[in-house]
Amino acid sequence: MIGKYTEELLRENQENFIVPAENVATLLYSHPLEHALLILSKVGYAKIPVLDTEDRLVGLIGLSDIVNKMMGLTGFDYRLLEGLTVADVMEVNVPTVLHKEDLEDILHLLVDGSFLPVVDEDNIFEGIITRKEVLKSVNHLVHELERRYTIEPKSVPLKNK
Repeated sequence: MIGKYTEELLRENQENFIVPAENVATLLYSHPLEHALLILSKVGYAKIPVLDTEDRLVGLIGLSDIVNKMMGLTGFDYRLLEGLTVADVMEVNVPTVLHKEDLEDILHLLVDGSFLPVVDEDNIFEGIITRKEVLKSVNHLVHELERRYTIEPKSVPLKNK
């Protein structure tokens, strides 16, 4: 459980936690894989959200997913992507959070990923929470905690050895 004052300090910058959907590079599940390779190469992100035509999140796709599909017996073969779509290689059943998710859950999920997709109750994509923005709040916390509060160690009984 995150302490009350710690969470207050972490949440002071929470308006920056979510990058809105309109500012996030996404792909449609029906896009050709060659298009996905181009987009991922241009935006410089390792992984981006995949949506359906109703803006619902259906998965994530990363550069490594596409590169793995291009690996032939003797090396990379771009022709192996012909006729394939994003849906053929995307990751499905990815962790997501709701807009008002518990901060502790968000922190646990960000351990394994650089971002978390944010969806509403109907799985409509709303944006992403990035590890970078949360770490900025952690940085704020470690610099402000002792400026604002008096911290004293609790007395802890010694254990017998």
